[in-house]
Amino acid sequence: METLTISGLSKTYTNGVQALSNVSLTIPVGMFGLLGPNGAGKSTFMRTIATLQEPDKGTIILGETDVLKNKHQVRKKLGYLPQEFGVYPRVSADVLLNHLAVLKGITNKKERTEIVKALLYKTNLYEKRKKNLGSYSGGMKQRFGIAQALLLNPTLLIVDEPTAGLDPAERNRFHNLLNELSAATIVILSTHIVEDVKELCTSMAIICNGKVLLTGNPLQAIEDIKGKIFSKVIKKSQHETYNEQYTIIADRLFQGNTVIHIFSDGDPGNGFKPVEADLSDVYFSQIFGQFTSVKKQY
Repeated sequence: METLTISGLSKTYTNGVQALSNVSLTIPVGMFGLLGPNGAGKSTFMRTIATLQEPDKGTIILGETDVLKNKHQVRKKLGYLPQEFGVYPRVSADVLLNHLAVLKGITNKKERTEIVKALLYKTNLYEKRKKNLGSYSGGMKQRFGIAQALLLNPTLLIVDEPTAGLDPAERNRFHNLLNELSAATIVILSTHIVEDVKELCTSMAIICNGKVLLTGNPLQAIEDIKGKIFSKVIKKSQHETYNEQYTIIADRLFQGNTVIHIFSDGDPGNGFKPVEADLSDVYFSQIFGQFTSVKKQY
C-alpha cells in the first residue's frame, strides 16, 4: 500500500502571508485528520497535494511518484472533495456522474455504466439517482461529491470539511462511508470538528500559522495530557483576572456563568477540579499562544 510523504513544504503568497512553513508529514493508508483554525494553512496544504497550486519549496511523494513533477499521473489516482463544490441543479445524479466519468477518461460505455451504478449504491444514492441534484439535501450532495471523487478508484482521497452543516443522521452516514473507504485508501480529512477526528482517524496533525504543532494518534494525544486539565465555574466578570493567572485553553457559558478549562502540570488549587481530558483540550492546548485571534470555545 502506498504512503504519502511530505517534506519541507513551504508557501508564501505575494501579499506576504506565509501559509505553510516547512511542513513535513508521513501519511499511511487510513484516515488522517487535519485540525486547525481558519487561516492555519489547511486549504493551502490540501490544494498543493491535490496539484492545484505550487509550493515555494518542498517535496510530495505518493508511493514512488513525485507529485509535483507528475501532476497528470497523480490526478489519475486522486479524489478531491472541496468544502464547496457546484452541481447542476436541474440535472440528475445519474446523468451528471456519467458526464463527469467521461471527462475523467472513462469512455467505455459499459464500463462507465457499471462504475456509476456501483458508486451510486456505495453512496446510498441509487434509489434517488433520477432526481435532480437541486432537490438533494446537504448530506446527499456531500455523498454525491464523494461519488464523483471516487470515479477513478483513487489511492488518495482529500475531503475538506465534509460534515459541516449536516444533521446528525447524515453525519453518521458520511462517517460510515469514509471509514469504509479508508480501509484501502489514504483519506485526508480536513475539519474544524474535533470529534470527527477523534471518532474516525487513527492519526492526525494539528496545524496553525502554517506550522505543524503536533502529530500522532488522537487517543494517545489525549492520554498524554491526562491529569493536566482542570475546570472551574467562574463569573463572566472574573474571566480576565483568571486569564492573567492561568493558561485558559477553552471556555464556555453555563447558566449565566463561564466554565473554564486550564492546562496545568500540577493541581492548581483555588477551587479547580480535575476533568477528563478530550481531544478539544489537546487541540486548544497546542494552539494556545500560537494563534491569538482564535476564539477559545468548546
